Amino acid sequence: MNGPSRNVLVLAAAQALSASGMMTMTLLGGILGAGLAPRPELATLPVSLLILGLALTTVPASLLVQRFGRRNSFIASALLAALAALGVCFAIVHASFLLLCLAALLLGSNLAFQQQHRFAAAESVAPEGVSRAVSTVMVGTLVAAAVGPQLALHLKDLVAGHEYAGSFIGVSAVCVATALVLTQYNPAPVQHAASTGPVRPLGQIVRQPLYGLAVLAGVVSYAGMSFIMTATPISMHVHDHYSDGATAWVIQSHLLAMYAPSLFSGALITRIGVRAGMSAGLALMTACVVIDASGRDLMHYWWGLVLLGAGWNLLFVAGTALLTTTYQPAERYRAQAVNEFAVFGTQALASLLAGPAIHALGWQALNFAAAVPMALLAALLVCGPAPSDRGTPARTP
Repeated sequence: MNGPSRNVLVLAAAQALSASGMMTMTLLGGILGAGLAPRPELATLPVSLLILGLALTTVPASLLVQRFGRRNSFIASALLAALAALGVCFAIVHASFLLLCLAALLLGSNLAFQQQHRFAAAESVAPEGVSRAVSTVMVGTLVAAAVGPQLALHLKDLVAGHEYAGSFIGVSAVCVATALVLTQYNPAPVQHAASTGPVRPLGQIVRQPLYGLAVLAGVVSYAGMSFIMTATPISMHVHDHYSDGATAWVIQSHLLAMYAPSLFSGALITRIGVRAGMSAGLALMTACVVIDASGRDLMHYWWGLVLLGAGWNLLFVAGTALLTTTYQPAERYRAQAVNEFAVFGTQALASLLAGPAIHALGWQALNFAAAVPMALLAALLVCGPAPSDRGTPARTP
């Protein structure tokens, strides 16, 4: 297969490999933190620093991609992530919470480049194919959700006497494999043509009502999801004493629910429109809060996290599709950088707050707190600007 479609498949494969490694840190970060942290409320700090690394790298990643190209930047970041994963392994062996945190921060920086896979896919197809291209890349993460947690558990005893150290040797290997796959990615011609043309002031771009709506959709989807998901392993494994197998099952089910809708969400949003896609995603995330607040049995956790994942997918894909309609090609790096910083900066904050919140507020109150930004987005969807497209970017090539 040649041309843009091949690029999308290469990016989806790279996403599958890279995300499987990052999901290992998402699954195990809180558990490792609980064992190594000097204070219980710091248990989720490694996961929070993973997200913080992503947030801090969003703008530098956009500048590096603009300077060196997506392909070279993606490959270099994957190789750096492989070294960071070995750092986590070293931290486990030497029982160093500080090194664990530093390695998690470095792993998070790779996520800033990984998130740009969806923009690279969008630039590789015609405007009407953007929603499908974005969702196809996210299907790669579906594969990661199925494989990553199981790989982590399978390798956890690889290093004798140091549980989970072997898991991160596996993460390092998949990061190297990601770099090899990305050598097959060739930026589409539109990327080069897009580097010229009229450029509006950044303030004019970000003041567009639809740009604000797209950014808020990303913020609510990621911050709400991260706030609840980061606290889940602590609530389940530490507070309610569920086994690591049960906790892994819930988190893996959540990750699968996040990305399984990618098999159809792009086509669905193209058909029903971004407003309906956002509304459906928001309704599912709200249902998660209701279920989580109603009890702490295993199936309460499971259903809540599954609905949270499915809602995140619809809201995030719809928001990304809408975002690509709000800037011209020559403006894309700056417009994307602002969006990424807003989305992943608030996600980092939500993740940092999750640990103290689960200890101070408890599981039910934490979920009620997560509902506040969801209500804000719901109000804007009802009263705010109406996207006139049906998920198809209205931009010049």
